[in-house]
Amino acid sequence: MDFHAYRHALAGQLAESELPFPPAELEARRDRVRRAMRTAGIEALLLTDPADIFYLTGYHTFEVSVYTALVVSAQRLVLQVPSIETGPAVVTARVDEILGYRWEGVEEVIEPLAETLAPYRAIGLDAFGAGLRFAIIRELQARLGAGRFRDDGGTLVDAIRLVKTPAELDCLRESARITSAGLAAAEAVIAPGVTDNEVAAEGARAMLAAGGEFMSLQPIVTSGRRISIIHVNHKRRAIGRDEPVFLEFGSAFQRYTAPMMRTAVAGRASRQMQEVRDLCRGLFEALLAEMRPGNTFDDAARAAEAVLAPHADRLFFSGVFGYAVGAQFPPSWVEGTGYIARGQPREFAADMVFHLPLCLRLPGQWGIGLSDTVRVTPGGGEPLTDNDWQLAERPG
Repeated sequence: MDFHAYRHALAGQLAESELPFPPAELEARRDRVRRAMRTAGIEALLLTDPADIFYLTGYHTFEVSVYTALVVSAQRLVLQVPSIETGPAVVTARVDEILGYRWEGVEEVIEPLAETLAPYRAIGLDAFGAGLRFAIIRELQARLGAGRFRDDGGTLVDAIRLVKTPAELDCLRESARITSAGLAAAEAVIAPGVTDNEVAAEGARAMLAAGGEFMSLQPIVTSGRRISIIHVNHKRRAIGRDEPVFLEFGSAFQRYTAPMMRTAVAGRASRQMQEVRDLCRGLFEALLAEMRPGNTFDDAARAAEAVLAPHADRLFFSGVFGYAVGAQFPPSWVEGTGYIARGQPREFAADMVFHLPLCLRLPGQWGIGLSDTVRVTPGGGEPLTDNDWQLAERPG
């Protein structure tokens, strides 16, 4: 049985059996995208980011390294997947047509994709999207003409994904619950002599046991001086007495992730550690006050920068006070649709959701990180996660 026969046999038994949302939810999302396409003068979208494809069709798989595409037009949704992804396409996606190609024969995507796109004169691309392969776009442009392709398709979809529907908010709340369970379990085993791997393992076990899926980003655990190095992770290091331990977890529920950072201490927190914790809390409160419709991302960033300014020469901060989260796939839970940072002019709207990654690092010594995932409301930011914003002390 080849993959074409497999698809038809599977569809007869299990078609759309694992849709992550009711069809009405997916149809409403498509309607919003199609209205935006009409306004922008785009006849078809060629999407290759796994999260964009999931958002409009429900299609999901843990194998996101292979070339996959979705063509969106006013009339049809056409999903193109490799042979090994035939099963997920049949059971998780709601589309009008599935195009397959041999996993080992990526060159086979060109002919059917060019045929699908041929009727359209204005085709939007996500020029910065994951999965957009130069060799494929080059061949499509050679066959159809480069003038048909526009690079604003990604921003069109991003603007819609940035504002969450009630169903998406429910998924983020469930992720928040599972994330909290993982952090609690991880904190409970922190003690001098325990390794960072043991802490990460306990957190991961708890999140999976609580109903989490494969994660977009695995649990992050570092301790002591390694906290001061941004974006390193657990590496079999024993935790020292009175060292801080940084935790950043994010469970996935229907692909939605609500991350949270916490910091515990394997002993007693120093006065300096508590002062940095207080500064993180001050940044958080400044951001919540600004996260309301009508204010810009830049407004919120400047308010937080004013709190950080007296300490900016001593402590390292990434410069991004928040990033949008929602449905995502490995290697990251960052949605990429919006950032709370200096110079970002977009205005907040109700039901945007951001993770506020407030980690302050004293280079070569340690760091303190605390965060919540926050929903924008007319009254300001409202946490979906349940951080208590304390440094948990674990004397062992």
